[in-house]
Amino acid sequence: MLSKVPGLGRLLNQKTDHPLADPRGLRRILAELPGDNAFRALDEIAGWLESLLATDECPLDRVYEAASQFDEAAQHHLKRLAREYLHTARLSRSDEKRLWSINYGFWTLLAAAYERCLLALAGKDGGAEMLRPQLPALTARLIVALRAVLKWEQFHYGPTPGAIWQRLGRALAMAEAAGVAGKRLSLGGAAGLSSPQQEYIRAMVFQAASMDSLLPAEIELAERLIAHFLPSFVFGNTAQEDSVYWVDLNLPQPPLRLARMPAEAAPSQRFFKPGAANAAMLAILHDLERGGDIPAEINLGGQYQVRFVLPVLRHLAAYLAPIPPQRRHGRHHVKHRMAVLNGLVNAFVVFSGDFGGRPAGLQMESWVVENVSRGGFGAALDNISSEWLRVGTLLALQPEGGDNWLLGIVRRYHRETESEARVGIESLSRQVVSLELKVRTVSSYAAAASTPGLLMEDGGAPDEVRLVLPPASFDLRESMEYSRDGRHFLLTPLALLEQNLDYELARFRREVLAA
Repeated sequence: MLSKVPGLGRLLNQKTDHPLADPRGLRRILAELPGDNAFRALDEIAGWLESLLATDECPLDRVYEAASQFDEAAQHHLKRLAREYLHTARLSRSDEKRLWSINYGFWTLLAAAYERCLLALAGKDGGAEMLRPQLPALTARLIVALRAVLKWEQFHYGPTPGAIWQRLGRALAMAEAAGVAGKRLSLGGAAGLSSPQQEYIRAMVFQAASMDSLLPAEIELAERLIAHFLPSFVFGNTAQEDSVYWVDLNLPQPPLRLARMPAEAAPSQRFFKPGAANAAMLAILHDLERGGDIPAEINLGGQYQVRFVLPVLRHLAAYLAPIPPQRRHGRHHVKHRMAVLNGLVNAFVVFSGDFGGRPAGLQMESWVVENVSRGGFGAALDNISSEWLRVGTLLALQPEGGDNWLLGIVRRYHRETESEARVGIESLSRQVVSLELKVRTVSSYAAAASTPGLLMEDGGAPDEVRLVLPPASFDLRESMEYSRDGRHFLLTPLALLEQNLDYELARFRREVLAA
């Protein structure tokens, strides 16, 4: 009887030995995942995802079911390791690489598993038709996974292949064609209540926010803030007068600024503008700057002090604005090398002048400067081997053939390939002096211990200077003093301008003390 129904007998008699093809086998595997060891759990899940991608024995509905179950089972492990990656002070290079690789690897495998199901549907694979009712969840989950790949790429400052945007675009286009792009549904631990279109917009806003100048922990916080403001952004297939970015769902390229309209209109083009989101950001920003608290409805994934949230919110409000930031200073293309030293200790040595123009024994690097402007310069690195290189790194730099040093900070960092990168450096000062500073106490003009610092003579008001100090040295209640060229100076603290694990940058009022 079954043999008279084309294909049905073959389908019912089909057997597979893959453990995940049996729902009971999947439940057993999930139950046996270690609950107290995130590394082992994610390693086992990654192994099962790889097995799904390597076999043709497992029906596609079982591939999707297994992938989505592993997706939800992995979430609390992923969050734990992400917190360790983002908030552990001074991770070793090996630990950082291990944490990054397991997170990035999981999302890459998960996206590939979901994409296999979607491509089968797109190709009219008869075995995939039973997945048709799952299309809204399938496309949303795939976009979530690809968005996570984008984020972990950004933690390493690129490079992000353009093909990932083509994959994102294909998922959204299929959801749109089926009329389910805006369908709200629960994605479990991955993203809560969402839709394919909402997840795509979130990826597009993330890209538009220009994260190259933020630290990984700030990038994570920025993504949380974007999620809060997401409903207020405007996304559609028609360009409006105030549209800021555009993307083509069919092309392997990221969203681009809409400086001018695309050369040709296409149905696959989508346009984005901040809408009411920018005004909402500015309102909260102004409240925080006046001493307000972070609104309780903003889920940041943890407790953050306002001083940590403020610079991230300022960044988002600037880059997700109706008119994004324009370059303040014109670039001039050049081509010359610079000797580079990192950190406060090395900078203190070279600016002290006690060891010659280029002190022996210091581990210098050689970078190629490609462009300069009044605010700084851009450099190319052809061998990324330094563990210390990241946004916010303090640098001492000396042009090839020169004897003067200048002080700078890495403000942007983008990897072109695994071994090549470009950095944007803000020039802080060309007139820097190494000093031994002492806290001025109530009873004495001297303190028991001195603090090394870098004093910048330029870039401030006539009676003000900026100082680079070791971490936790700045105190608004404590003045500092130093002696130079036979004169004594008093430094009264005015403001802490910047703070990280390696140094503090602060502003002081300076006056000469009576002899």
